Order: sequence, then C-alpha cells, then structure tokens
Amino acid sequence: MGHKKGQELNSYFKLQQRLDKAPQGAPLSKSLFEILHVLFTEEEAGLVSVLPINFVTKEKAAKIWKKTPEEAEKILDTLASKGLMLDGCQDEKRTYILAPPMAGFFEFSLMRTDGKFDRKILSELYYQYLNEEDDFLFTIFATKTPIDRVFIQEETIQPEDYSIVLDYERATQVIETASCITVGTCYCRHKMEHKGKACDQPQEVCLTFNGAAKSLSKHGIAKEISKEEAHKILDLCVDAGLVQIGDNVREDVAWICNCCGCCCEAILAYKRLGYNPGIYSNFIPEIIPENCNGCGVCVKKCPVEAISLESDNTGKKISKIDYDRCFGCGVCSRNCNKEAIKMNRREELMHTPKDAFDRSVHMAIDNGKLQNLLFDNQHLWTHKMLQRFVGILLSLDPIRATLADIQLQSKFISFARRIQRFRKTKL
Repeated sequence: MGHKKGQELNSYFKLQQRLDKAPQGAPLSKSLFEILHVLFTEEEAGLVSVLPINFVTKEKAAKIWKKTPEEAEKILDTLASKGLMLDGCQDEKRTYILAPPMAGFFEFSLMRTDGKFDRKILSELYYQYLNEEDDFLFTIFATKTPIDRVFIQEETIQPEDYSIVLDYERATQVIETASCITVGTCYCRHKMEHKGKACDQPQEVCLTFNGAAKSLSKHGIAKEISKEEAHKILDLCVDAGLVQIGDNVREDVAWICNCCGCCCEAILAYKRLGYNPGIYSNFIPEIIPENCNGCGVCVKKCPVEAISLESDNTGKKISKIDYDRCFGCGVCSRNCNKEAIKMNRREELMHTPKDAFDRSVHMAIDNGKLQNLLFDNQHLWTHKMLQRFVGILLSLDPIRATLADIQLQSKFISFARRIQRFRKTKL
C-alpha cells in the first residue's frame, strides 16, 4: 500500500516538475498537488510528465510512452476532452500540446458544466494557490513579459489617434479576424462564487479565439458563437464597466476576458503585486480640470483604484490620477459624461510579442528557463548537455548576464524559431 502511494506521489511530483520547466512555471505547493490530483489520474500524470513542452503527434507520444499510436491517441484525446491538452492541426497532422495552468487548464476546468470535475473543490483549491499564495502569481504576472495585456475601450480613442491604433490593440478587430470564437464561463467570478465573494457581473463572457477556440468547442468545453454574438458580448461588458484583458500577443490572439476589479485574477494580482507596468495599454488618461465637476463616478468605476478626488487651489473637487497604478483601460473616460477625461496615446508604446511562441521565448528568458523551451526532449543526452550550458548562461551575475543578453538574446530567438520550423517539418 505504501509502495503504491509512493508511486502515485512520484507521478504527480514529476508532473509538477514538468509544468515548472515551462516558461510560465508551476511552483511547488500542497494546493497544486491537490489540484493535479483532481484533474489528472495517476497514469495520466506520469505520462504527461515525460512529454516535451512543444507540440507532439500521436506517433511521437507513442514512442515516448512505448505504446502503439492508437493507444497514445486515445490517451491524448481523453486529456484534450478534459481541457488539459489542446489539439489542432499543423501541416495537415493532428498535434497536441499541454495547456499552461493560467489562461489554460485552470480556466478550462471551471468552464465545464458536464460534471467531469467538482468545480467547488477546484475553486477552493485555485483560490488557495492563486489568491492566498504568492509564488505562482509572481511567475506569470510580475515578469517583464506577462501573459496578459489591457485593451483600450475603443470609444475613448481620440479621432486624431484612431488611424494609428494598431489592429492588435482593438478587441473588435480580434473578433473580426478570428477563425473561430467560443464563449465560456468566467473562471474568476465562478471561482469567487464558490467562496461567497462573487460580484453580480455576468459570467458567460469569457471569449476564446482561433486554434484554442476550435479545441474547446470540439470537446464541449466552450460554446462556439458567431462574430455578431461576440460583438454583443463585448458591448454588454463594456457597458457594464468591465475591462478587456487578453492574450499578450499581436497575432493569433487566443483569449480576451471581461474583467471586474473585485474578482478578476489579473487585476487582483496587478494590485497585489505592485502594479506591474507590463500589462498597460498604449493609452493614458488626462484630466481636463475645467470640465470636471468632482462627481466621483470615475473614482467608483476605476478597477485599480487609481483615481481619487482632491481639492484644487480654489477648493474645487477634481479627479486626480495615480499614474503608477493606472493601466490605461479607458473605463473612466467612457463613463465620464462631462468629457473631463481624455485618453492620450503613449509616447512610448508597450512591447507586445508577435505570437505565443515569441512570448514564450521572452518569458523563458525572463524566468531563466530558456534551456527548457529550446531543448525539451529529455530523452536525448545531447539535449541535456545543452540544457546545462544554457542554464549556466542564464544564471550569470547581473553584469555578465546583461552582456550575454545583448549578445545572445536575438540569436536565441532566431535559433528557437529555426528549431520550431524544423520540428513542424518533422511532425
């Protein structure tokens, strides 16, 4: 009995280690082990723990697992049906990839309404891991390259700026260019509902797009909707004063959440971890004093408590913005009927990675895990040696690390892209 228990713990420990090797990471925690126990069987945990970080085919998984392709495909399909892996097609071959924890299988498990998972238990465990512990939040929200970014509410864009706003900055354009769109349950508010802390904002408003949406729709995790329906959901959420926070990429955006300041994981983490500037939109508000009547609507509407009322030198109450807190969502401007808040284009635009792979490389560099991303086949001795080499480079002291970063970072990204293209031709 003790031997079996040790094997089981070993499988989940190996899975945690596998998750922690990825750019996003998954720090060791008792609550994380309990989450993994709910989501994965012992066998699944052991099998997934030896998969590479990148996409695999059933043939590659079968070789790693020493199973037939048919057996491997059945296991991979089961994992995808649970929302633990995403499946799609690359070069006409079906591929699978383990979803990350955040903006991944944490959310997908609570989107399910078929009883596959106990959503109350998961909600309580997620609350412990994300809202009471800090380690995981720091790895994804307090980095130079966060997983998310704020979208400007488009009605607040000034006419002189509208022509220069880039497509990836517009939530409406993400909808228009998506190959598939789904809507599902808001993970954050649903989780808070089980803790008795949810607000009354709508829950069926979590939008996913493109390849991720196709996988979620296929497995009944989220509902496929039309572009017209997606625009209606977006309009409903904008009217409700919710903030649009989404995938921090320029191309092939995978998700946009409609966030409140009281339940949203990204906003709570933003406030809790010291207002990370990495998720700012490319806009910043400006108060027009002569128009402000000190009504305080903007103070109540601001999701990050960045606005207060202060008296000017005449004693008149006017709004004041704390620019160290503001992330440029435009909610204040849209809800000001006195036209006292203007959204200005930032002089220096925020860096947004090209796509998910580009973001993963930058995030891996930020978190010292580039070697895992580039050389993730644990079964080849040469890869292990290269992991050690790159790991040494990434653990240099600050001065040497800066020099190495300048000389090697662009080459690493270029090399990583060549490896990615090579892998696609081999799949």
